[in-house]
Amino acid sequence: MLLKWLDAREAAAAGVALADEFYVQSASRLPRARARDGGQRPQQPELQKFLQKFLQRVDQAIRPLQLNFFKRARLANSFKWQLLEKGVERELVDELTQALLLRMSGVEAGAAAERGSGSGSRRSAREARSLHAAASEQLSKGAFAEARESYQQLVNLDPRDADARNGLGIALAQLARYGEAEAEFRRAIGIRPGYPEAHFNLAGVLQSTGRYSESEMPLRRALKLKPTYLNARISLGMSCALLGRLAEARECYEKVLRAAPRSAVALVGIGQIDSLEGRFSEAEAKFRRALEIAPGASYAWAALVWLRRMTPADSDWVKHAEEIANGGLTAIDEATLRFAIGKYYDDVGEYGNAFRTFKRANELLKPRAEAYDREGRTRFVDDTARVFTPEALAHPQAGASDSARPVFVVGMPRSGTSLVEQIVASHPEAWGAGELTFWQIAARAHAHEALDERLRRRLAQDYLKVLAGHSAERLRVVDKAPVNSDYVGLIHSVFPRARFIHMQRNPIDTCLSCYFQQFPAALNYTLDLSDLAHYYREHRRLMDHWRSVLPADVWLEVPYAELTADQEGWSRRIIEFLGLPWDDRCLAFEKTVRPVNTASVWQVRQKIYRTSVERWRHYEKFIGPLRALADLSG
Repeated sequence: MLLKWLDAREAAAAGVALADEFYVQSASRLPRARARDGGQRPQQPELQKFLQKFLQRVDQAIRPLQLNFFKRARLANSFKWQLLEKGVERELVDELTQALLLRMSGVEAGAAAERGSGSGSRRSAREARSLHAAASEQLSKGAFAEARESYQQLVNLDPRDADARNGLGIALAQLARYGEAEAEFRRAIGIRPGYPEAHFNLAGVLQSTGRYSESEMPLRRALKLKPTYLNARISLGMSCALLGRLAEARECYEKVLRAAPRSAVALVGIGQIDSLEGRFSEAEAKFRRALEIAPGASYAWAALVWLRRMTPADSDWVKHAEEIANGGLTAIDEATLRFAIGKYYDDVGEYGNAFRTFKRANELLKPRAEAYDREGRTRFVDDTARVFTPEALAHPQAGASDSARPVFVVGMPRSGTSLVEQIVASHPEAWGAGELTFWQIAARAHAHEALDERLRRRLAQDYLKVLAGHSAERLRVVDKAPVNSDYVGLIHSVFPRARFIHMQRNPIDTCLSCYFQQFPAALNYTLDLSDLAHYYREHRRLMDHWRSVLPADVWLEVPYAELTADQEGWSRRIIEFLGLPWDDRCLAFEKTVRPVNTASVWQVRQKIYRTSVERWRHYEKFIGPLRALADLSG
């Protein structure tokens, strides 16, 4: 549901309706407005009088919709082209469209012309209005490169034009230039701190790059500025859910539904929380209710497939899903649905259709992500190995904590980390905290800061507070964020008694499973099989380094295939490694009631199964670059 706010079809329909209403009224009140009939444009007083009535209608019908920047552009573009198709003179249409855009933005028509008193100032104001209108139209058409150029011209004309900065950020985000987009949104906020939409858009970029915890503050700021901002509350609900704070997420969606009972997006959000909490039948009811409200809601239709294993009896589902996917969705919405369709085909054994569908989904998302930097990844592994040498990690450092509470399950995404977390979390003295972002944020914040006694002590105290927020009593708390694989050395220097469980799964199975899963744009290596092969090799090289430099008593290798073949043997070994007494509940992990905030939400609530072992054999003729990883198996 990320960036769902970009689906502007309803806004486009509103623009068409507004244009139709204008045309009917203009036919009787302004008979000379139709230039193709040989008429002339209305005189200025007459035009101004009618313009005021038109803007009053905008205030009544359009501004209460609380449309975001992108949807306003789509509405204005639809309004404009509907009038042009009806034969209304272009110059008049342009004036009306500019007035509409300004009014929807909360700016009085013509206010920009008041910036100066000379003819040059008025000319600049007209140029700015024209550029704003052109840029909005370009955004609405998906011409993001052209929109970026137009907004850049506006910024050049007036560096303190907050609307231009905001628009430039949107265009850059659509071009996957997230760093630049973030900078523009922050500049817009710096110019106009009370700009709720810029705060909202900044949060969208942070979400797109996997920085969910950082997205919370701008969303709360947007809501403080504009408490009725439903899109911001929906987005906050999504961030809270992704951070594992499901009660807060549910509260956000419920507030939206109290204000807008027919919000399909909020219904799907609550359904997804039900799913994460293991209440699959309640989740399905929410998704189907959303589809009653919005029958073409691709995100609701896609959500149904993740609640269970599909069978040939679900052929009506895939038939309708294909129809929706071919119906002109945005790239993100289509990709979300294509991943779901791919899962259907995989579940029913139509592997050729499955691979082609997953490939299409990844191709749709690839332009929305920054290019994977192979050289940069290799440098990162090299630099990490140079810093965290055996000597550097041989003895506890000053400021390090002696706590044994933290447990880290590391490895590639889709390697079985959720399964191990569920096994451990089934023990009465352990807790599963999900995928925490603490170490990723800490590593970025202190990348150029020496890890001294003061910083170690502070990081230890802060992280233990985070764990206490999940469970204050349990002896062990599991953090299973795969990205922690990059920060093992940092973590060990702060918590030398922490335990690391490294999941190893067949490399081709692992990479193929990543390719079949929709991840945030930050995991850009998952969108291409060649990139996946490169990333896996570098990941494996880093894991080999950690194994060689860490004390043996804090590192445990767990082969996924062996765990599924000998569940009890490996489960006992894992629990013993963590210093806990054995408990039979660890063998019945599927009965453990707890939120599971990963893509494996359904799988970890099933008894252990082996169908994921050597799964890649079904796709052998499609895997191409992944074949070279066979030498890393075993």
